[in-house]
Formats: sequence, structure tokens, C-alpha cells
Amino acid sequence: MRRFKPGITFSDFVITGSSVTPSKIKEQQLTPKLNYLLMWGGMGILVFLVLVSRVLTLQVFQGEKYLLLAEQNRIKYINLPAPRGEIFDRNGKILKGPNFAHLLGFVSEVNQDEVGLLLPGGRKYKMGDKVGRAGVELLQDSTLRGEDGDRLVEVDSVGKEVRVLGTKLPVSGKPVHLTIDADLQNMAMAGLNGKPGAVVASNPQTGEILVLASSPTFDPEAIKKNSPMFNRAVGGTYPPGSTFKPVTVVAAMTDGGLGSNFTVDDTGVITVAGFKYANWFWTQFGRTEGTVGWIKAIQRSNDIFFYKVGEKTGAETLSTWAKRYGFGQKTSLNFPGEAAGLVPSPTWKERTLGEKWFLGNTYHFAIGQGDLLATPLQVNQMTNMIGTNKKCQYSLFTLRDSPCEPIDVSENILKIIREGMVGACQDGGTAYPFFEWTGPEVACKTGTAEYINDKGKYGTHAWFTIFAPSDNPQISVTVLVEGGGEGSRVAAPIARKILSAYFNLEDKYNYGAITGQGE
Repeated sequence: MRRFKPGITFSDFVITGSSVTPSKIKEQQLTPKLNYLLMWGGMGILVFLVLVSRVLTLQVFQGEKYLLLAEQNRIKYINLPAPRGEIFDRNGKILKGPNFAHLLGFVSEVNQDEVGLLLPGGRKYKMGDKVGRAGVELLQDSTLRGEDGDRLVEVDSVGKEVRVLGTKLPVSGKPVHLTIDADLQNMAMAGLNGKPGAVVASNPQTGEILVLASSPTFDPEAIKKNSPMFNRAVGGTYPPGSTFKPVTVVAAMTDGGLGSNFTVDDTGVITVAGFKYANWFWTQFGRTEGTVGWIKAIQRSNDIFFYKVGEKTGAETLSTWAKRYGFGQKTSLNFPGEAAGLVPSPTWKERTLGEKWFLGNTYHFAIGQGDLLATPLQVNQMTNMIGTNKKCQYSLFTLRDSPCEPIDVSENILKIIREGMVGACQDGGTAYPFFEWTGPEVACKTGTAEYINDKGKYGTHAWFTIFAPSDNPQISVTVLVEGGGEGSRVAAPIARKILSAYFNLEDKYNYGAITGQGE
């Protein structure tokens, strides 16, 4: 007979060959439930113990640590950047904009590689710091930067400022005063008018830099970090051309055995081993200049004369004196990006190029061509040394006289050179934009330096260097216009404008009427 009981499965009442008592049935029914309860109860106790252990760890053993972290999340440091110091010219004018970009450099934020680097005074770079990248901003970065401040504030859970707990005010950077004359610098940049080139002007008696201009320029406010900025005034290297000829004279008359009466007959062209070496006057007008001595050779920049002088003097002697006049080495200005240039010699050519030195190399060297390379700053330094017979260290950050050392060159030799340079700026010379000059007497040298351009064709750099007054120089100006053509036509007018402004002269020269008629 079948019986049914709610909650009991049908198989529990199937009668087999054995009998099942009610107590046995109940035991079989309760055992799985008990095991289930015990299992979950044990797990609950374990979780409880874990939670209690974690609470004890957080509150008792690591309570101070997490309290500090909570305070740090609640308290926030806000950096207060220090204003950078301003840069002034010699007359107290603030220097900011493109005309001074290469001189002043630019500022940008530190990168990831610079974060943590130690600064003077023990502070380290941090993200957001600004640093000078070039020019004066780099040279005087520690002075201009100042000291950042901090603001300590309390914030709520969403980062909103609740109250100010303390403030450390920033200390502004200190100003820097330069020897630069802002008006003359602006005049130089206006003269270059965007053409690739450079102008350097200085006081030959003290070494104070008055102009350090490079063109084309850039906007410091828009510059990006690591963009290539080429400062032609200190970093551009060019064959100096005929501006180098005064050094050739010093070398020849001091160590080359040539006296003051030495002369050369201008033949227009010299031919050596099938190669022709011509004078510029012959090349342009097909004319020669007769018998030429030292003064006339400088006044007229006669290449034939200097070829012969170089031949008799020798390349090694020319190299020695070029180095004594500052070529082939950086100047004392120590400006970022400054180049050393190159002074060649027979030894240098054989060791570096594996080639022999020929007479034609000496001819080129004597007139400032060939492998000789110089910066506008170096040509300006040479100009100062010719004008004063001393070498002064360049100065950009002080109005005090810089240390100077005498040059062991006979005053009689320098008198000949200066007389020739004075004649170059007078009627009959090569610098015709100065023929009607009404200011103090000047001494100058033109230069038109040949080079091979990026298209494989010959081009010419326009050079001009000058000092005034000729007997006691107070200013020298060196102008380079890269690929500009003739020095007399392109570079000399820029120098004239600068000197007119410096000596406060009314300049009535007709610049629009300038045509090519010199070196």
C-alpha cells in the first residue's frame, strides 16, 4: 500500500527487502542541513576575523601613516612662480622682441629629463619650471630665475579650496644690465632688413659689446623647445675675404721679411700651373693699378699685391699670426653657440685632408679665402686689435673696462695699416658709401668673400668692418650679409647708418643711389 507524506520523496517509501525506522529516516534527513550550516558559519567567522584584523592594522599599526596621507590629500601646495628678472641695455631700456632674439635667447619649460636636476642653492628642477635656453637667458639663468614661492591651502573632498594655511611669496629674479645699445641694435637689424647676416659693434678701448645682431631672427614668445636657432654673429663661419688683409700685412712686415718700401706691379692676373688668380679690379673693369705699395694695396684691396705678399711670407707664418689675432678660437665672450672657425696651414691640410699644400692655397689664404673661416665676432675682434694694438676681453654684462693685454706689433706697421684703412673710406678707396662722410675720421676695410652655394655655384658674402675715430677708436662695427654680394655696396651702408646714429649725425646719404663699383 502506498502512502504519501508532504516533504518526503517518493523513494523514501518504497518498500525494499529491509525495514527503515523513523529515527533512522530523520537522521538521514538532518545531516546534510547541519553540514551546510556549519560550513557557512565557519566562513562567516573567518571573514569576521579578517575584517577585525584589517581594522586593527589600519587603526592601530598603520594609523599614523594613513592619517598623514589623509592630511596630504586634504592639504595642497600651490607653486607661485617667481617673475624672471628683466634685461636692460646700457641706457636702461628693457630689451623684449625679434631684434634681440639671438642676443637674449628664449625661455621654455623643463622637460622630463631635467626634472630633479640639482640647481645652484640646492633646489631641484620640477615640472612647470622655466629655464633659459639660449643667449643671455641661458648665460644668466640663475640670476634671472629668482626663487619660487608656495601657497599652502586646505581643500575639500572634491579639491575645492577651503582656506589658506600659509603663503611663501616668490622672490623675483634680479635684473641684468648689458652693454648693448638698443638703438644701435635696432638700426643694425633695420639695415639687414631680413637678409641673412650679422652685425657686431664694440668699443675697441674696453671690449664692451654695443651690437650683437643676427638675421633672420625669430619671435622668442612663439619659439618651441629645441627648435634650431642659428646666431650668425657668433656661430656663423665664413671666409673673411679682404677684411683679413690687415693680418697678412702684420705677418709679412713682422716675420715675413718685407719692409715698408715693398711694392708689386699689378698685372691684373697671375697664372700658376695653369690656374689664374685675378684682382677684383681686373675682373670687374679689366683694368690694372700700376705699382702698388702697402697703403695703396689696403686702400684699393689689391689682390695681386697680397698674392705676392703671401707667397713671400709663407702659409705657416700667416697661420701663426691669424691665431694671434683671434682666428681659429672662440673669443672671450663665451657666448652660447659660438664657433671657433678655422685657420688652415700646410700641416693642417696634410693631417686633416691628406692633401699637399700648394702655392694657390697660400694665395687664397693671404686674401682671406680658401679654407680660412671666421665669425663676424672674430673679425670685429681683429678690427679692434688693429685699431688699438691691444686685445680686450669682450664684455656684455658690465660697463666697467674689461682686461686688456698689449699686442707685440710695431706701431709703425699699424700706422701703415690704419692709413690704408682710412684711405679705403675716402675718395679713391673701395668703401664709396663713406666718401662723403662728415663725422670723425674712420678707418675701414671692405670684403667680398667667394663661396660655393648649395646649388654648386659661386656666391659672395658681403663684409665690411670699420672703427672710429681712426686715431683713438671708440666704436667698431663689423657687418656681414650672407650671400649679399659686394661688401662696399651691401654691408658698408649698414655700418654708415649705425655710426651716424652713434655719433648723432644727420645722415643725408642717398642710399637709394648705391650701385656696385667696388669690392
